[in-house]
Amino acid sequence: MSSTPSTDLDPEGIDWSAPAQPPEGPPEKKPERKIGSLEILAGLLVLLVVFRGPLSELVSGPALQTWTTVFVSVLVQAAPFLAFGVALSAVIAVYVPRSFWAKALPSHPALAVPTASLAGVVLPGCECGSVPIAGSLIRRGVTPAAALAFLLAAPAINPIVLTATVIAFPGRPEMAVARGVASLVVAVLIGWLWLRLGKTEWIRLPHRPELDDLSQARAFWAACRHDVLHAGGFLVIGAAAAATINVVVPEAWLTGLAANEVLAILALAVLAVLLSICSEADAFVAASLSQFSLTSRLVFLVVGPMVDLKLISMQTGVFGRRFASRFAPATFVVAVLVATLFGAVLL
Repeated sequence: MSSTPSTDLDPEGIDWSAPAQPPEGPPEKKPERKIGSLEILAGLLVLLVVFRGPLSELVSGPALQTWTTVFVSVLVQAAPFLAFGVALSAVIAVYVPRSFWAKALPSHPALAVPTASLAGVVLPGCECGSVPIAGSLIRRGVTPAAALAFLLAAPAINPIVLTATVIAFPGRPEMAVARGVASLVVAVLIGWLWLRLGKTEWIRLPHRPELDDLSQARAFWAACRHDVLHAGGFLVIGAAAAATINVVVPEAWLTGLAANEVLAILALAVLAVLLSICSEADAFVAASLSQFSLTSRLVFLVVGPMVDLKLISMQTGVFGRRFASRFAPATFVVAVLVATLFGAVLL
C-alpha cells in the first residue's frame, strides 16, 4: 500500500507550512529631487562666471549701457521704499488688530474713502511701498475702496513728494498745490468709482494661512519674506520694461509732440506710464521737459505715481490680473482728465 505525503492543510485547504508572502501594495516611490530657487541661482552664477567675457562685451554698447543704467536706477530708487512698505504691511498684518480700523475709519464706505486718501499725507513713501500696504489693509478688513484710495494718494500727496515738487519748480508753488489737490481728487474719485462698479471677485489676494499658527515675531518675518519675493519679482519685471522703453522711444518724437497741447498731454501721460520714475524724483524729470506746457507736465506728475509699468506689474502680483486689467486703465483716464482740468484752472 502506497503512502501519500502529508501536508499541513487545514480543513479550508490553506497550506500553513508555506512561507508567508508580504502583502502586495503599490511600489515605493523614490523621493523626487526638485530644482529650487537656490539651485537656479547657483546655476546662473556659474554661467555668469563662465561667460563673463562675452557678457561684458555684450553690455558695452551705448544702448545697452543706457538700458542697464535705467534698470538699475529704477530698482535703486524703488527698493528702499518697497522694503519700507513691506515692513509696514507686515506690521499692519500681524500687530494691528482688526478693531483698530473699525475705529480709525468711518463706518460708511463713502466717507472712509476720503479719510483714507488724506491718511496718505502722513506716510513718506512712494508707490512701490503703497501696493503691499493696501493689500494688507484689505486683509485686515478695510473696505477695498478706501484701501485703493490710500494706494493712489499716499505716493502723490506725502510731504516728501510735494517738497520735491516745490524745489523742482522754483518760483511756481502752484505746481505743488495743483499736484497735491489733483492727486487727492483722483484718489477719492477712483475710490468712489470702485464702490459703485467694483466687484470683490476681481481682487485675488494671496492666502496666508501659515501666519495663523506662528508667533507674532515669526509671522512678521514670514509676511516680509512673502511680500518681498512676491512684489519684488514684479518690480524687476516693471523696471526691465521701463528700461526697454527708455532705449526704444526716440527723444525727437517728444519734441515734435510738444507743439500740440492735446498731443503733449497724451504724450506725457503715456510717458509717465512707460518711464516708471519714483514719485520722489519725477518732479525733476518733469521740470527738465521745458518744451512742454505746465499743464502737460502736471499730467505727467499726477499719472506717474498712480499708473506706471512697475505699478501695474506689482498690482498684478498682489491683487491679481483681473484687478490690474481694470484698475490701471480707469485710473489712467481719470488722472488725465482731472490733471488737465486743474492745470487749466490753476496754472
